Amino acid sequence: MNADQSLPREADTVIVGAGIVGCNVAYQLTELGRDDVVVVDQGPMPTTGGSSTHAPGIMFQTDEPKILSKFARYSRNLYSDLEGQDGAQAYNEVGGIEVARTDERMDYLQRRVEWGKSWGIPDPQILSPEEVEEKLPLVNSDVIKGGYYSPTDGQVSGVVACDALARKAMDNGAKFVPHTRIEDVDTDRDEVQTVVTENGTVECNEVVIATNIWARQLGEKLDVHLPVTPVEHQYTMTESLDELADNASDITDHPLFENYQNVSGEKAKRLLVGPDRPILRDQDNALYFRTHGDAYGIGSYNHEPIVPDPEDLGGNDPDGEQGSVHEFTDYHMNNATHPDRPDKSPRQASDELLPATEGAELEHKYNGMFAETPNGLPAMGPVQGYDGLWVAAGIWVTHAGGAAKALAEWMETGVPRLDDERIDLSHANVNRFDAHEGSWDFARDIGGEEYRIVYNIVHPKWVWTDKQRDIRRTPMYHAHEDLDAELWAEAGWEEPQWYESNADLLAEYGDQIPERDGWEGKYWSPIEGAETLNVRNNVGLHDMTSFNKMEVVGSDAGEFIQYLCTNDMDIDVGDVRYTLMCNEGGGVRADITVTRTDDDRYLLLTTGREVGNNHVAWVREQSPDDVVVNDVTSSLAAMVCTGPNARKVLSKVTDVDLSDEAFPFFTSQQFFVKNVPVTALRVSYAGELGWELYTPSEYGEQLWEHVMEAGEEYDIRPYGNGALDALRIEKGFRLWGEDLHTEHNPYEAGLGWAVDLDTDFIGKPAVAAAANGDNIEHKVACLTLNDEDATVLAHRPVLDGDETIGYLHSAEYGYSVGACVAYTYLPPEYAEPGTKVEILYEGDRYAATVREEPLVS
Repeated sequence: MNADQSLPREADTVIVGAGIVGCNVAYQLTELGRDDVVVVDQGPMPTTGGSSTHAPGIMFQTDEPKILSKFARYSRNLYSDLEGQDGAQAYNEVGGIEVARTDERMDYLQRRVEWGKSWGIPDPQILSPEEVEEKLPLVNSDVIKGGYYSPTDGQVSGVVACDALARKAMDNGAKFVPHTRIEDVDTDRDEVQTVVTENGTVECNEVVIATNIWARQLGEKLDVHLPVTPVEHQYTMTESLDELADNASDITDHPLFENYQNVSGEKAKRLLVGPDRPILRDQDNALYFRTHGDAYGIGSYNHEPIVPDPEDLGGNDPDGEQGSVHEFTDYHMNNATHPDRPDKSPRQASDELLPATEGAELEHKYNGMFAETPNGLPAMGPVQGYDGLWVAAGIWVTHAGGAAKALAEWMETGVPRLDDERIDLSHANVNRFDAHEGSWDFARDIGGEEYRIVYNIVHPKWVWTDKQRDIRRTPMYHAHEDLDAELWAEAGWEEPQWYESNADLLAEYGDQIPERDGWEGKYWSPIEGAETLNVRNNVGLHDMTSFNKMEVVGSDAGEFIQYLCTNDMDIDVGDVRYTLMCNEGGGVRADITVTRTDDDRYLLLTTGREVGNNHVAWVREQSPDDVVVNDVTSSLAAMVCTGPNARKVLSKVTDVDLSDEAFPFFTSQQFFVKNVPVTALRVSYAGELGWELYTPSEYGEQLWEHVMEAGEEYDIRPYGNGALDALRIEKGFRLWGEDLHTEHNPYEAGLGWAVDLDTDFIGKPAVAAAANGDNIEHKVACLTLNDEDATVLAHRPVLDGDETIGYLHSAEYGYSVGACVAYTYLPPEYAEPGTKVEILYEGDRYAATVREEPLVS
């Protein structure tokens, strides 16, 4: 790689960071036709001294989050097409094996098989201990229960891949500038103008922050508080082992060796050698392994979190000190310091699994760094409030190729794509974060917690228990505590999942609630079912303050709302309309209800949880200068009173006529509930008679008390998010981010009725094409399990025989239906009601049938 030492004075796009992420982004942008791309880095190239330089490069592709597996699969294909300067393929497809020491881990490995089938990972398999040892002869099969095998897993050298990608990008016109530290990014009216470096400035239109562990520092200069946390983990390489003597390799003639050695020292002789057998992971002990010629490399996450302050990281020293590497702490290798693994040191666990390493000297050892985010997913996309500022951080070598492809498509076309298909990045969007997550106090603690659980068996419903809780409280928080609510953290909000005070409802409804004994029974209570049935049969009250709420104001607000929305938004003051927002590719960007509260004022209500802020950022990004978009989530308390007796309850605390004639469905009115001013919407996500009630936050607690007191006569009960999920799924209401997102167009999602093609809106050409039947490869399908007592969880494959035809987007028991309900997207011929399919869950096949929706009218 012959990087240009001179810094240009202007460029279209400047990428900050020439590690595996920056090189991938540069390559992908130039492949899309951009030729005015400049990549700058504080270190030399291609061995910049960042995480890509010291990473051993192992690539396990299978993960529960779909985007990580999709990114990894794309990366594997991309790296397989790269040729290193030595003429060899950059990717070493040796396969990957993850072993289990416990029955619990074996169950987890079965889930990995099922995720692999769901996400398209080729041929995922379960191995016996003997089959593991056959593929990895140095493994002691006596200490394991079995393994998970992915034949296309493998390893890529970050340095070799960076060099190959950079060379291709330079062939396409990109320029790479080493030894250039970024000092600032100048903006004018929130538009990127100039990148300021120690060697001069570059005028540009776009900047991509691809600095991973250093991303937070650059963001702070722009008042962009990125919760990207550097964390340390250990890597070491043994001395030469007799058992691997036949694999001894001299890499010093590799074209990149001298460059690598200048940055990494003598360990380059090992790091540059690819593995000769499957890579290995022992997640029960938070360890991973790969061979380096005649030595074994040992990676350990099996120690207490070590979170350095970003301000103390420094840069890459010209004399060879890597900013991404700290001194090895022998104590953490030889003692059990991980809070969840207190009984065995990493070295002991390693020696048990690979007896050949016992007593071997650890020749090269260091604490390397990588970046974590609060949910363990990348932070990527356009930064809200800054035109031209993009982020690509919290990304590993494993995922960098796919992440960069999706980002480049996003930058070029406005729509993230992978393998020519839309990919939803809502849970990786840099704008998903809430204000508190930008604090170093939060980022430090949760980054450390993400490190702690990286190899733990984590249930999809698990939430933080003792770190960074009680941050956001709705006005009804103390009422929830008084009712013994089981509170879970959602985007910092403390939200009820169920109420222990409702346990007495089980006497009435318990016979309609099947027990859950397995994985699906964790973090679940039968009270959720009782609360669900109480709403269907009586009346309930739900705190929905955390749902994202936006107010759109201005003389052109109506025109703007129409541009945003797929439905006809020519509505009168007091009307409420359900509609969709789509992106330029026709994918559903959000489903929302829009209420016209005045001539030039609209209230937009959409999904909460961790994806809601993405919608706020999207609406603001699209808004013209003469329209104001206010996030009123925190300033408005919200609750919904719903169920057959809802009208009777609310009629006791207001003089407003709540009859169907006076207050029709999908309308709103402003009135008083006793002494509290409310904006009431005649809608209900539970699908029953009900009103959503909005009031300034300071009135929220009083409003809750008024409604609860009025409902005593009807035995009103509060209900939590567990019941809400069950209520909405059996009514066929979509949950954005789960069974509805940007990978689906309205017609695939069964929501074509919310589209009016006589209006103009973002994404109309693509949506119109879908309306004509173009590009409809999958359609939404509602399934119920034939076994009325069974429950499954999402992300498991839907099968026709041995063929995977889809995966479960969401699943929950339908207590009014008397069966587990699941939503998936299937090829159109399978999506017809009456079609028989199977679901693979926890190693068992469950018969299921496609049903006509909604299941509850």
